[in-house]
Amino acid sequence: MTDRQAIFPENRHALYEKHGYSAAIRSGDLLFVSGQVGSLADGSAEKDFRKQVEQAFTNLKAVLAAAGCTLDDIVDVTTFHTDPEAQLETVMDVRKAFIGEPPYPNWTAVGVTWLAGFDFEIKVIARIPGA
Repeated sequence: MTDRQAIFPENRHALYEKHGYSAAIRSGDLLFVSGQVGSLADGSAEKDFRKQVEQAFTNLKAVLAAAGCTLDDIVDVTTFHTDPEAQLETVMDVRKAFIGEPPYPNWTAVGVTWLAGFDFEIKVIARIPGA
């Protein structure tokens, strides 16, 4: 069985403790990142939708960095949206600013009815460089 190593960003997030999960798990040369939301350090939601999405990507970058990865190492993305039709344009705009040039990672977008007080969540799988 492959060893699992829990990964946490430098400033460990309140939601990880509150809900009892790891920010990411390293298994071999892959990093499986838990869904990141637009939460502030205390675990509360950023209220402005665009800023919430930007914060989710910022939180994602911090988790990736803790494992020695960048956004360029992402191979698979799943996003969750409480109102996909109304939100997708904003999400695409923010996504483009964070994940710039091709080749783009895989991406699956899922509409959901509940995200524990948030409106957007992003989870990814990344390949760890040099692993």
